Amino acid sequence: MKNVLLAVLSFPLLLSCGNDDADLYEEINEQLELNVPANFPPMAQDISYNYPTQKGFELGRKLFYDGRLSADNTISCSFCHEQATAFTHHGHQLSHGINNLEGIRNAPAVQNMAFQSEYFYDGASNSIEMLSIAPIHNPVEMNETLEGIVVKLKQDKEYVRLFKQAFEDQQVSSGNVLKALAQFMTMMVSANSRYDKYVRNEGGVLSQQELLGMQLFQQKCASCHKTDLFTDSAFRNNGLPPNPNLNDKGREVVTGFETDRYKFKVPSLRNVALTAPYMHDGRFGSLESVLNHYSNGVRQNETLDPILNQNGVLGISMTQEEKDAIIDFLKTLTDEEYINNPLFYYKT
Repeated sequence: MKNVLLAVLSFPLLLSCGNDDADLYEEINEQLELNVPANFPPMAQDISYNYPTQKGFELGRKLFYDGRLSADNTISCSFCHEQATAFTHHGHQLSHGINNLEGIRNAPAVQNMAFQSEYFYDGASNSIEMLSIAPIHNPVEMNETLEGIVVKLKQDKEYVRLFKQAFEDQQVSSGNVLKALAQFMTMMVSANSRYDKYVRNEGGVLSQQELLGMQLFQQKCASCHKTDLFTDSAFRNNGLPPNPNLNDKGREVVTGFETDRYKFKVPSLRNVALTAPYMHDGRFGSLESVLNHYSNGVRQNETLDPILNQNGVLGISMTQEEKDAIIDFLKTLTDEEYINNPLFYYKT
């Protein structure tokens, strides 16, 4: 699938209209090419009314790496979402924000965002345009307002120029900040792991151990980690004992329903070998610990997912050899092209 993200691999050249400074704002802003990978389901987000353009993408990338999105100008989106680890906060159990304050959840990966219908572990947002509001407004993350961000950006001549290039109304506005970030995240597609190249017959090779792991994964894990997104995007209680220090009720925080207590969104397993620690509260430091939980750590409670309680038997039966094979398979989901793509990196 060499042309999956032609735009991300090679942006089209822009043409200048040419006379003086005024012409700069009339620069052609071409749409980027974004194709659904052959082994992916359809996009869950309707991106037609905010389709990524070169200038919109570039602006969103710059914003993603800019600490001015936070109240004290120190915390950028990239602070908790680092490219080398599939845009997670590697090594940190919980997200950190301004004044070194600590949140209550592990920072999730940023990848294949347009293929998701809801965001965050509790599904607090269902729009790729609106999701950035949550960390910006969160008092222990960025603790800023969109209005405050706009005031700061309007004082920067470079940003004024970039917004004029990126949007038809040429305005530095709250809506355009969110749209630019959404365009950047829309283009952040991870679909070129060794697994992808194997299933698409593009020269990817899996060992016998990895193939065994894939077979075992389909038998034991794919009920929740479905499709080649490796998530069904559902909210499930996976039998974790609640962290008494956090008292995070998960999906119930959004819906208000006790039946959603301790349910969290099933994460994608793409690039999972890079994204430790695991679970919504980052309690597990290794994939081995995760599988040990599912084999002998699942605890019964009122909202436990039925998949993990079959005929009174809790968890998923796995031998050590099966766990080893599954982990070897999960490592084939690492997309080196994605985590090393220079077009997702911005040097401030």
